[in-house]
Amino acid sequence: MAAGSGVAAESCVGQVVLPGDVLLLPVHPEEDGERLRLGAGAAPRGRLLCGPGLRRCAGGLLVTKCGLLRHRPAGGGAAGGAYWVDSQQKRYVPVKGDHVIGIVTAKAGDVFKLDVGGSEQASLSYLAFEGATKRNRPNVQVGDLIYGQFLVANKDMEPEMVCIDSSGRSSGMGIIGQDGFLFKVSLGLIRKLLAPKCEIIQELSQLYPFELVLGMNGRIWVKAKTVQQTLIIVNILEACEYMTAEQRKQALAKLSGN
Repeated sequence: MAAGSGVAAESCVGQVVLPGDVLLLPVHPEEDGERLRLGAGAAPRGRLLCGPGLRRCAGGLLVTKCGLLRHRPAGGGAAGGAYWVDSQQKRYVPVKGDHVIGIVTAKAGDVFKLDVGGSEQASLSYLAFEGATKRNRPNVQVGDLIYGQFLVANKDMEPEMVCIDSSGRSSGMGIIGQDGFLFKVSLGLIRKLLAPKCEIIQELSQLYPFELVLGMNGRIWVKAKTVQQTLIIVNILEACEYMTAEQRKQALAKLSGN
């Protein structure tokens, strides 16, 4: 695409963008020295954050995934904010810091191999659990479900997971219970469920009491009081991807009336 060609990013928010499209950013002469940061953290005042599906190019932002363009303004009315592409991608690419659900596939010495849904398996040291030592090893078996986060994740190295935070605490990570139901959804639905004050989770919590573990790799583990209630919650979560908010509320109203 020729230099200078493209469309304004602000005018494309909420519309479908395709790989190869160039989104032009507004010019702020007083911010000529400002640089675009890649990452998932909060953007500093006046900085622009580039999210999934976008990459910096000479003209502005280059679209790398097909989906809807989203924008979150910066707090306090400052310039910048965040742009990202909301896509229905199902293939997961490991990202450092992401919390995921892995399935133990093998034990290789002091390291466990986990299937995380990526192009290759992740490694997990037996010492990467809270309170684990050479004598006090965690009881991890092949087939167990592990909830942890990526410590190392890039294209040149094998992904490495841990089940402790920077303080050495588990913070809810570790081996997931044997009961419950594991299923897979799109990455877009996972991001929606992980949003603060998600309406879907709030509505489901009024239906039945249940335990829920969400992995950024598209895997969900759920456990309710009975098998029937567990399957009902699973079916609702799977259908949420294709239902409107009104349809979801009608379905939940019918269930709560039974």
